[in-house]
Formats: sequence, C-alpha cells, structure tokens
Amino acid sequence: MLVVKKFGGSSVADAAKLMRVAKIITDTYKEGNDVVVVVSAQGDTTDDLIAKAKEINPRASKREMDMLMASGEQISISLLAMAIDSLGYPAISLLGWQAGFETSTKYGAARIKRVNPERIRTELDKKRIVIVAGFQGLNRYDDMTTLGRGGSDTSAVAIAAAMRADLCQIYTDVEGVYTADPRKVPGARKLDEITYNEMLEMATSGAQVLNNRSVEMAKKYNVELEVLSSITVAAGTKVKEVAKMEKMLIKGVAKDDGVARVALIGVPDEPGIAFKVFSRVAKAHICVDNILQSVGRDGTKDIAFTVPAGDAEAAVDSLRDYCESVGAKELRADQDVAKISIVGAGMETHENVAAGMFEALADAGINIQMISSSEIRVSVLVEKKDADRAVSAVHRHFFGE
Repeated sequence: MLVVKKFGGSSVADAAKLMRVAKIITDTYKEGNDVVVVVSAQGDTTDDLIAKAKEINPRASKREMDMLMASGEQISISLLAMAIDSLGYPAISLLGWQAGFETSTKYGAARIKRVNPERIRTELDKKRIVIVAGFQGLNRYDDMTTLGRGGSDTSAVAIAAAMRADLCQIYTDVEGVYTADPRKVPGARKLDEITYNEMLEMATSGAQVLNNRSVEMAKKYNVELEVLSSITVAAGTKVKEVAKMEKMLIKGVAKDDGVARVALIGVPDEPGIAFKVFSRVAKAHICVDNILQSVGRDGTKDIAFTVPAGDAEAAVDSLRDYCESVGAKELRADQDVAKISIVGAGMETHENVAAGMFEALADAGINIQMISSSEIRVSVLVEKKDADRAVSAVHRHFFGE
C-alpha cells in the first residue's frame, strides 16, 4: 500500500513536533507500507522570510522571492529525514525538482504541469521513506518556483495522483473538517465524511483546512483524501466523491476575511459594459468572486464585485482609466468586509436554507451587503467587524449550540 502524508508548518514547528511526526510516519512504514511525505516550512518561517526580503528590497523580483521562499521547505525536509533516521529507519529528503515537479513560469503562483515520480519510485524501491519539499518545483528555465499559499497540499495530492497512491493524508492542527472553525465556534462538529464538491466550496469560501487547488486535483484524479490531526490520535474526515447520506442540510459555515469589494457607481446602462469591466480585471490576472449589478436607472447602473484583498488596489488601477472615459460617478474598493458562506449538498432539495441563513443574520442585527449562490453554497458579504458573530449566529441556527 502506498500512502502519501502531508504535514503543515505548525506540525513540524519545533524539535518535539518533528519527532512526533517522525513517529507517525514510521508507524505507517512499520506496517509494511510505502510512505511518501510532503512537508511545509516550519511554523512562521515563510512569513519570516517575506519580512527579511522586505527589509532588503520591498520590490524584490518574484523570481528571487521564489528562490528565497523555497529555502523554508528545504530546512523542514532535511530535519525530518534526520528525525526519522534517529529512530532507526531509512529516509531521504528531496527538493521539489528532485521529486519531479515541473511547473509553469508564473513565479509566486506557479501551476503544476507534470510530476515525474521516477526518482521517488527509485527511492521507495530501496525501502526508504521519501520526504519531499512541498510548495515548489522547477520551470522550463530551470528556475525554482513556488505554488502559492497552501501549495504543499497541492504537492501532496499531485504525488498521490501521479503514483496512484492508495491514500493521501493531510495532517493539520485540528482533527478533521468541522462545521465551523472549532477554535472560534465552540459548538462546531467534526464531519466523518464530506464530498469533493462540498469541500471545494468550503475551501474557496475561506475554510483553511485544505487548499482549494488540492481539492480540485483530488476530485479530477479521484484521490481519496483524509484530513486528520498530527497532535491527537483520532479518526479524521474522509473527502470522497460520494459521502453517506446524512440528515444535515449543510455541512459547514466558512468565513473569508481576506476579500475586498470593488464598486463602480454610475456606469452606462448599455450592452457590453460588464464585458468591458471584467475583461480589464482579467487582464490584470485578478480572480473575481461575488458579482452584483443593480437595476438600471436614468441610463446608468452600479456594478460591485469581490476580489482577494491583496488584489484590490490592482483591480481599481485596472479600471480607473475606463471609469473616467465613460463618466462613472465613483470607483472605490472596501477591504472592511468579510464573506460568510454555508455549504452543503442538502440545500439543492431544500428551499428554506438561504432564508434560514438570512433569518439568523437578521436576528443578530447583521446587515447583508451582497449575496451570491451556487447549487450547494450561499455566500453573503458583511462588515468585517461582524464576521465572527455572523458565523456563530448562522452555525447556531443550523446546528444548535
């Protein structure tokens, strides 16, 4: 049996945690399994490296930032290999390119183009535990690239897919996927199972337990995922194509406070305006989420949409000249907002789910600024100061105290 395990930065943050992770890995190895491990940088290493770069050059090139950022995982994999060796088991550490990761050329947010696991297979044939640096690869120019935040999850799933692993386990500091963040909502419940689609909606809605790109890849290649804790010995949450039918209308409530709302006030109410607006945003390589367009009045209308908070300024810059040319009354970005979402396949066949969410927010005195939905998700935009209270109110409505 081939098992891929991924450990995040908090799981390998210090010597004691590294030894605990080494014990988890070797226990699986002792059962006769082949084991490949993907590791993130220790603790706050990535943030520390970013801070160091800003001290030297606040406008450092993305290529050099990738060279710097990739060093964090190199430290983790070598220390973990040493920890496993100290327990008397054979292990070898590999950087992303050594493990066969070929990526696109977009520094800082590269996409995995291909994984050639030949070196990994060679080391497994030697009965070694293989420790791979997550979050990184090599582009066609032989430059190091990084995959963006949460990239180690994607690295682990990519290896599992390329090698047809029997199981891919993602270890975190919580025991699985919960109906809400258990650190902020005391009544949050752990889920035994969740579908790929539900997990993907949760991940894109702000739930930080899994990276959304990793869930997309797991669904595409039918990789069975399990989310579990590196701290406690407990069954985790299985992520699969079909989960057991339960009496739960929704599977969880998620919060994303890393969003911004961009608003164009008083643009012409005529065909092609939406295309002209969003094609400009797309050219700036900015992903748009919620979109709201008002009913036209007096020949004008308003358009509002959300983007990642870090892209708010760039989104406004991409539209400034256009808004001036058509005489828009105002163009502004507001980062004092948060997105609250409910997710669950059950809402496809129950018409009162959205109303229940809105009722919970109304009872809590929280104003809704925007609404969007899919077949299994309803999202609202609220003031950032109300975000945690909104999550608690909605969770209480659907799950009780």
